[in-house]
Amino acid sequence: MILRAMGFVALFVLVACSGCDRSPEALRNKYLARGQHMVKQRDYARAILEFKNAAGAMPRDPEAYYQLGLVYVESRDLQSAVNNFLRAVELNPKHRAAQLQLSRIMASAADPEVVKDAESRLMQLLNGAPSDPDALNTLALTELRLGKMDVASDHLLQALRASPQALNSSVMLANLKAAAKDLKGAEEVLKAACASDPKSSDPLVILGDFYSGVGRVAEAEQAFLRGIAVNPNSGPALLELGNLQLYLGRKQEAEQTFKRLSSLPEMDSKPVYATFLFQEGRLYEAIQVFEQQAKEHPEDRKARTRLVTAYRTAGRPKDAERVLNEALAGNAKDLDALLQRGEMYLTAGKLGQAETDLNLVLRLKPTSAEVHYVLSRLQQARGSELTQRQELGEALRLNPLLLQARLELARLLVRANAAQTARETLDEAPAFQKRLLPVLVERNWALWALGDLAELRRGIDLGLQQTRVPDLLIQDALCKLKQGNFTGARSSLDEALRMNPEDLRALEALRTSYEYQKQMPMAVQRVKDYAARYPKSAPVQEFLGTVLMANREDGRARQAFEAAQAADPKFVSAQMSLAQLDAAERKWDQAGTRLKSVLDANPQDVRARLWLGHVEAVQGKREDAIRHYREVIAASQNSGDALNNLAYLLADAN
Repeated sequence: MILRAMGFVALFVLVACSGCDRSPEALRNKYLARGQHMVKQRDYARAILEFKNAAGAMPRDPEAYYQLGLVYVESRDLQSAVNNFLRAVELNPKHRAAQLQLSRIMASAADPEVVKDAESRLMQLLNGAPSDPDALNTLALTELRLGKMDVASDHLLQALRASPQALNSSVMLANLKAAAKDLKGAEEVLKAACASDPKSSDPLVILGDFYSGVGRVAEAEQAFLRGIAVNPNSGPALLELGNLQLYLGRKQEAEQTFKRLSSLPEMDSKPVYATFLFQEGRLYEAIQVFEQQAKEHPEDRKARTRLVTAYRTAGRPKDAERVLNEALAGNAKDLDALLQRGEMYLTAGKLGQAETDLNLVLRLKPTSAEVHYVLSRLQQARGSELTQRQELGEALRLNPLLLQARLELARLLVRANAAQTARETLDEAPAFQKRLLPVLVERNWALWALGDLAELRRGIDLGLQQTRVPDLLIQDALCKLKQGNFTGARSSLDEALRMNPEDLRALEALRTSYEYQKQMPMAVQRVKDYAARYPKSAPVQEFLGTVLMANREDGRARQAFEAAQAADPKFVSAQMSLAQLDAAERKWDQAGTRLKSVLDANPQDVRARLWLGHVEAVQGKREDAIRHYREVIAASQNSGDALNNLAYLLADAN
């Protein structure tokens, strides 16, 4: 009986312990530990899932929401970060770390009221710990945003008194003094930071950067050298010293510095020397270093990527493909290698092989925004614009921070007469992206398509306050044309063309400005005059030919197209225009020869293949025409011309 009782007790203890392992707290701890491990691996997507599981296990525990907020900050999804920090402080208003992180994000907001809210939160935090350097630094940042320069300076000094080694406080205070043109004061702050932490090279590097920024390069070099003396393995000090030596034209010294930097154990330092060699045009030496690094660190996918990129840049695609094939032979599910090989096939026009690799990546990682973006390029190569937009939309859904996908999608939507959707797509960008010039420019084009000239004018003015670039100048000119300000419009277009003489949008707008005034001969003459200034520009000569064709000057148009082809034998647009002229003059053999040469260079050129089908159909080469139309349809299912002509030829045969 005693033994049975002991056995029962043992069984009870075992079951009880098993229950402990499955308790909400134990599950929460397990998920938190997994999530933190994923963060160290920079696998933020999986970290988010683990922290969400932790929150599900204990929904009233603020820590899981705080950790989620931190991951969203790393992923630059600031809205989700704010939501989770808010939830954490709602559950525990005394969670200082969550309050501080929330305040930091709010301090960078565009809305002054949000910044004031951050200031209020930080003041409350400081009530409990008035010498907290992190809180004081963040409070100073909010005060700077609110224009309270003196108060911000006082709080930074307070932070430095509490923690003299707080380098962030020193840097912020030095920047504040430099902005007020107190360079001596900024220098003294940074010198004090060096003195307060004499065993660290970091403040010396920052002091060196300050000296370099104000043109005191000799003192900058001394600061970097002192940093290296304090810590011979200081990557930042070696990098800044090498960059300074390169700037001063001392390439041999810079080379030795970069070589020393690349010998450090930190993986981020490894490619610096080879990158220097590459930029100097010493491709063979650079590739040798990249090869050695990839061999020494076979597990380092970044090293492999650098080698593949170097091979491709040096015109050695077979070597790049060999490296990727070897990687995939060892691991057929290596997503990085599959994606890189798919991109390489796409660039080479091997669309079928590219699609195979990309679809495999998609099956293995359905949430990959990057593969959807590359698939959009595949659809672009096939001329399938609708599917291209769908892939870009999916890429954005999976990763709203993918700026290039957002810009390309907006551009396509404007072209598809969906400018309002394009505008909404751009307005949905994260706050920090909305202020970027490319977003502003694309939004302006959407506004132009919508005819919202008032909002467009505000967008143009906002952009021109930052910089003067061709897009903004062309937009400015278009607005002025609508207002009848032809002189102002042409002035902006002339400036845009000085920046980029081959910007055909500006040249077309210049031509149109005369058409607005019904000065048709002058419109053509301005293009002729402009093209005469750039006889070696293939795009400009091709544009002239197009204008002359529209003006029924076919002979002179042919001369312009031939000039474009002579300037750049690979300029496909000129060859296509010449083929169009040949066809118009019923020179079918000549047109066919030109189109075949285009396809020899790029078998994936759908437009050239479609036109060749037309030419051969007219010549009675029925089977050849059918073959070309079928290839067009296989490459681009949206080709109505190919479908109609193929149906006609097949019906005619019956």
